[in-house]
Amino acid sequence: MRVTGSIKVRSSKSNQQERLRDIAAILRAVPPLTRLPVRNMFYRHDVDADVAYFSLDHPQRAADSEMRDDGTIIHRRGKKVVGITILDASTRMHGSLNLSA
Repeated sequence: MRVTGSIKVRSSKSNQQERLRDIAAILRAVPPLTRLPVRNMFYRHDVDADVAYFSLDHPQRAADSEMRDDGTIIHRRGKKVVGITILDASTRMHGSLNLSA
């Protein structure tokens, strides 16, 4: 799995502690991500809108999108799931997601 992105380094001691907490949170998230059945995944979180975007294929080129009752949008190309959008991402709890067509 390839992870893309960057981490900004700040100079103050409190900001350094905050960055260390951020890095620790990222490290806790890695083990479950390595078990996903994808080789490349691209992630983006729009903080202002609190929406998380996961692209499971690059380029995504979704032909169909389905808005679900659980606040997710499933993007497909044919029967293949190529992306997932999660609304209210920061408040979501983990759980099961049925992706059947």
